Amino acid sequence: MDFKFDIIGEYLPLFLRGTLYTIGISITSIILGSILGLGIGFGRMLKSLLWRWPFDIYVNFFRGTPLYVQILIVHFGVVPVFYGSTNVLISGVVSLSLNSAAYAAEIFRAGIQSVDSGQREAALSLGMTRRQSMRFVVLPQAIKRMVPAFGNEFIVLVKDSSLLALIAVPEIMYWGNTMKGQYMRIWEPYLTAAVFYFILTYLLNKLLSYIERRM
Repeated sequence: MDFKFDIIGEYLPLFLRGTLYTIGISITSIILGSILGLGIGFGRMLKSLLWRWPFDIYVNFFRGTPLYVQILIVHFGVVPVFYGSTNVLISGVVSLSLNSAAYAAEIFRAGIQSVDSGQREAALSLGMTRRQSMRFVVLPQAIKRMVPAFGNEFIVLVKDSSLLALIAVPEIMYWGNTMKGQYMRIWEPYLTAAVFYFILTYLLNKLLSYIERRM
């Protein structure tokens, strides 16, 4: 196999720039998705079916449809309605955030419900309000149990960000496709992109393992 390292060197600065885009978009999306997911998770725990069904529909829709399709709907349908025109970065962050929120909601719901209900009742018997018992008793324990699941979600989000090349977000995979289109080569662009994603996910795995041990 005639492997050309010179074209990798030519595109290396662009891959590094794409890595910064990948990291920035992924961090922004996981933060926004977690904030939205927390509210949806609480909505999923409402006793009233009437109030709960919109949150159920949201989670089932975003978990039951391909992210590929969601990106296209957000980019060509949703963003132009609110922004006036398409914007690849806004579309990328919004689509990943909305998708991540559905999974974050289930992580929050499962984590909160895993805490024994007797602890919540004990907090209430001590004079705490429901909000205080959730804030000071339930959530601190639940968050520790959520760390591995959120770590996996973040790693999946980093890899899923490669789909944003579809709408020309200049992340890692975008430059892989650009190199492939310019030189009509397969191994160099896609192996380079794979190495960058592997390094990111490997470092994330090590960081998450450290956080889990500390907690």
